[in-house]
Amino acid sequence: MLLLASDWVSDLITMTTKSSNWILTLCLFVSIAPISAVAQVIDTSPNRLTQLGQEVEVYPLTGDSLVSSFLIYVNTQVKPHYHAEHSEHVMVLEGQGSMMLDDSLFTVNPGDLIFIPRGAVHSVYKISEVPLKVISIQAPYFDGKDRISFPPKR
Repeated sequence: MLLLASDWVSDLITMTTKSSNWILTLCLFVSIAPISAVAQVIDTSPNRLTQLGQEVEVYPLTGDSLVSSFLIYVNTQVKPHYHAEHSEHVMVLEGQGSMMLDDSLFTVNPGDLIFIPRGAVHSVYKISEVPLKVISIQAPYFDGKDRISFPPKR
């Protein structure tokens, strides 16, 4: 089980099991009123895949104005880039990769949780036989516009 505190307003709990292709996302919203819970089950089975053959496949999962989450399959690589306005958590579900985060280079494995601060240049190359399958949680909400190539294109 992975517990991330996005801020004092909400906690995002993501549970994954290796025995199935289901991800249970449970969001607890905390306020002065009594606690309410919203649960959503998201199918991540292979029949959902529609972008086979691409370097990276990205599937939006859930989110609101404060946070967004994606299921990502890295078939070859994610090229170096950074986010000027976003921080990101990446949870590795399957596969292995060689990840660059600013000046560090390290191997990522299933169960690893990587925090990518705003402005950090990052990339990953798949080094396993199977695609690198990850959950990416970005705050604030990510619409794709804050993905800046590195080095910048001229």
